Amino acid sequence: MRSARRTSPSLANSLTASKAHSENTETAARRLAKLRRSLHYHAHRYYVLDDPTIADGEYDRLFQELLDLEARFPELVSPDSPSHRVGGAVLDGFQPVRHQRPMLSLENVFTSGELADFIGRLRRYLKWEEELACMVEPKLDGLAVELVYAQGILVSGSTRGDGLVGEDITAQLKTVRGIPLQLHPWQEPPPENLQVRGEVFLSKSGFATLNRQRGEAGKPLFANPRNAAAGSLRQLDPAITAQRPLAFYVYGLGNPEVLGLASQEELLQRLAAYGFPVNPLTALCHSEQEVESRYHHLHELRPTLDYDMDGVVVKVNIIALQERLGATARAPRWAVAWKFPASQATTRIEGVEFQVGRTGVITPVARLSPVVIDGVLVRRATLHNQDEIQRKDIRLHDTVLVQRAGDVIPEVVKVISEARSGQEVQLVFPELCPACGQPLARKVGEAAVRCINTACGGQLIQRLIHFAGKSGMDFEGLGKKQVELLVEKGLVADFADFFTLDAASLAQLDGWGERSAAKVLAAINRRTEVSLARLLMALGIRHVGEVTAEALAAHYLSLDALRSTSQEQLLDVAGIGVEVAASVHNFFHHPATAILLERLQAAGLRIMGAQPQAAGQGEEQGLAGRVFLFTGSLATLSRNEAKQLAQAAGARVATSLSRQVTDLVVGARPGSKKAEAERLGLSILTEEAFMQLLQRDG
Repeated sequence: MRSARRTSPSLANSLTASKAHSENTETAARRLAKLRRSLHYHAHRYYVLDDPTIADGEYDRLFQELLDLEARFPELVSPDSPSHRVGGAVLDGFQPVRHQRPMLSLENVFTSGELADFIGRLRRYLKWEEELACMVEPKLDGLAVELVYAQGILVSGSTRGDGLVGEDITAQLKTVRGIPLQLHPWQEPPPENLQVRGEVFLSKSGFATLNRQRGEAGKPLFANPRNAAAGSLRQLDPAITAQRPLAFYVYGLGNPEVLGLASQEELLQRLAAYGFPVNPLTALCHSEQEVESRYHHLHELRPTLDYDMDGVVVKVNIIALQERLGATARAPRWAVAWKFPASQATTRIEGVEFQVGRTGVITPVARLSPVVIDGVLVRRATLHNQDEIQRKDIRLHDTVLVQRAGDVIPEVVKVISEARSGQEVQLVFPELCPACGQPLARKVGEAAVRCINTACGGQLIQRLIHFAGKSGMDFEGLGKKQVELLVEKGLVADFADFFTLDAASLAQLDGWGERSAAKVLAAINRRTEVSLARLLMALGIRHVGEVTAEALAAHYLSLDALRSTSQEQLLDVAGIGVEVAASVHNFFHHPATAILLERLQAAGLRIMGAQPQAAGQGEEQGLAGRVFLFTGSLATLSRNEAKQLAQAAGARVATSLSRQVTDLVVGARPGSKKAEAERLGLSILTEEAFMQLLQRDG
């Protein structure tokens, strides 16, 4: 007979301890879940609703209990725990985050007339006869961020960056009290993926307190609340961010279709229900007159607010109309920023410098007696060009009115002629380039005076600064002064040289060291694979900005295809006119450009071809490979909307009749294009046939 199995005393004790620990863990888990719910609720009432129901001491006691329990049971810390509000581990650096949809900029208007033009364009585009209802939202001077929620839990937070790629600052954003770590319950489960967008900012009172503390600690002061907010979010140690009194207002979604709502008004209401703070000054306006009235009301209210507001954002309220209007490469067509009048101050011109730009344009810049405008110390202001100096009669030692609007370079608005003493001196525009000494030239009909010496050192430095800067390759850590130093030391002479820099040479530069060198090299290495559109912007081709670069990249898809095109064929690209086509063609057919591109590729730069269409579009669609041209007056669509529909279905759109066109869509009074298309044997479609084609292939 087999003897009964006995448990040893040590094993029994171990099992007892394990059972006790399991029970303690279960108890702790239940308590932590209750604490999290309670703290989320009370934080929302305090930071969002401004209506607390418990004393600060009671909240602090609950929060401390949470921290103590999580310290004892670290395995129970959840992604939505309020403990993240105090900051997490120190980061080594910020990782890039690609936005699932671009975070676009906004176009600006500055007068009621410009707003009327904007709304008029929308009405014509939409063929909208009624009043166009718009949401008017305060435009805060803060930092735009994106928050991604998975199943209602905050999993990622990033800066806007260049609109396509931002920086991962999840840990820092979790410390911002107004940002919910989990969405509040709604009648239905939260979407699997919600891309929330809003503005992080610092109040004026918080900014004053922060600067006072920094002054007492002997640290440099922040120039303005926006700089302080940006600096706070870019702290590698989230615990430092947690000490800053940052605030947040939500303004929209990157993927509004997941909620299936009809209007921007409903969208903001739903976001508020989810627990996000919505600016209480946001209002729905049913007419253009109401929008203007709201603008003036907020402008009058501006000085009384505890945060900086530099204008209002006007958005078409109906989301279906937003979708019809779409966006350009850089901005939505359904929204615009109506900026408040620029802040101004008077000061004195101490001197004038003549700077050489990357395209050879000579720009006069005034050196000013330092003056603070909107919290920023201004020492320089542009005088624009020779004609502006003469028109405003600007003289050396004049007392002038200077204005600054947002990030725009300060400018001299006018001379205070009553303050003249007779000691003022007329400004003489130079006849020779201040950088290379060669004669300057001015074309008939142009305001710009240029240096036409292609070997001008001043132009080269500006081209290198542009190439490395945010509008170019965006090499973090390589600003104007750093690039000038690299040129001075002989380390960079053309674009390709950036990719051959080494750590040893950089570390020896004044004020650098191994850490700065490594940071710059890492930033450059991140750009060894670059999109065609970014490269086109970085090359500094005259007349080629962000929108034109995107259009060229989308049309030609590869650098080789663009380089081999003719000037006439460039005119088939939407938005490209004669002057731009000539500039692009001349640039790519200049012998120096061929050498430059070869050197860039030899240095390791890889150029990614553009995708013909967004995901779900392109070659799989029935209209791919077809080129449409529209002529005449369409009955139900504006011309621009018809082009958008064709492009969304995978087709290309031409601006003139050529051998590339496959289909001509005709409306009323089509003109000579219809007869020419018949002669060429092209497919000719009515507007109705075009819409049927879209429905068949959609």
